[in-house]
Amino acid sequence: MTALQQLTLLLITATLISCQNKEGNQLNLLSEVSPDMEGAWINMVVEIPSGSTEKWEVNKKSGVVEADSLDGKPRIINYLGYPGNYGFIPQTLLPKSEGGDGDPLDIIAIGNAAPRGSILRCKIIGVLKLIDTGEMDDKLIAIAKNSTLQDISTIEELKASYPGMLVIIETWFTNYKGRGKMESSGYQGLDNALEMIEISKEAFQF
Repeated sequence: MTALQQLTLLLITATLISCQNKEGNQLNLLSEVSPDMEGAWINMVVEIPSGSTEKWEVNKKSGVVEADSLDGKPRIINYLGYPGNYGFIPQTLLPKSEGGDGDPLDIIAIGNAAPRGSILRCKIIGVLKLIDTGEMDDKLIAIAKNSTLQDISTIEELKASYPGMLVIIETWFTNYKGRGKMESSGYQGLDNALEMIEISKEAFQF
């Protein structure tokens, strides 16, 4: 077995272990994983690794990340791959009464691709305000702990230090479903993102 094969096996094993609870059963990634929030740092569950075009999402009953399908076929994004690790914040739910879609909070974390179904530590810096076919579909913006951008703490800092990155993310989300289906009202800062998280944590019931 080559060194690369050994490393791949270790990553797969670590991911499987992280997705089991104390009884050895499949871990419910929605209810049994703690957000473990400390300041702006929080845990996210990765549904779609950075660069992937395969659409996966959490099953809200089992808490398992599963392949999404459309008309009985695996759903593949007909666009560039995701510009960051995409997933959700465990133990959250943003109700429609608060401008959400009734699902766990969506988050995209800038950084190296993390395994699907893994728990990724990241730092919240803001939120992208989006509307999907008339409904709010906001995305938290974060920096993954494995990223070289760990010194960035706000949307303003990211814009100043890495010109164009926020434009790329906004352009991606407003186009990956096709022209005119997603609209953006721009970015909001860390305070707005943290308020959204607190509301969604209080609203979570499983």
